[in-house]
Amino acid sequence: MRTALVLIDVQQSFAQRPYWSPTDVPAFLERSNALVKGFEARGLPIVRVMHVDPLPAGNAFSLESGFVRPLDGLVDFTPALEIEKHRHSALVGSGLSIWLHQQGITRLVVAGIRTEQCCETTTRHASDEGWEVDYVTEATLTFDMVQPDGQPLTAAQIKARTETVLAGRFATICTVEQALERATA
Repeated sequence: MRTALVLIDVQQSFAQRPYWSPTDVPAFLERSNALVKGFEARGLPIVRVMHVDPLPAGNAFSLESGFVRPLDGLVDFTPALEIEKHRHSALVGSGLSIWLHQQGITRLVVAGIRTEQCCETTTRHASDEGWEVDYVTEATLTFDMVQPDGQPLTAAQIKARTETVLAGRFATICTVEQALERATA
């Protein structure tokens, strides 16, 4: 089974958002960097995904903003493929699925920003398309939110909810070490 890491939206754009909270960033970067280094050491492909909005430069996700670049603190690496996405799923309109099929990739390891948004959406989409998916929650990042009823929802609760809805249906929930072990099994 050939495995690729899909590193989603680990970009400086998020640090410009009002909800940005650096509290969980050091742990996220440590785990993300360990995953990237592990894939590099094993000679496995890494796909860098960047979210790009076609909006004016005032939008931190527009190319003109200068923030569509790797998040400060992410280890430098040379991706096997770098794509821009314009939707939540990295598989929509990006050419990623074609490349994955051409490379004979049958398992994806998903990590990045935001846990419940682009990472979860890509995971569900990939599973529905037939890929085996390992979801590395500790190498994802999200932020506190407010529920429709006004109650707070912490980042930890969002991560727990995402694991609950993905586990056994759309993905195998893994630590970095488990994902690396499964990638070379």
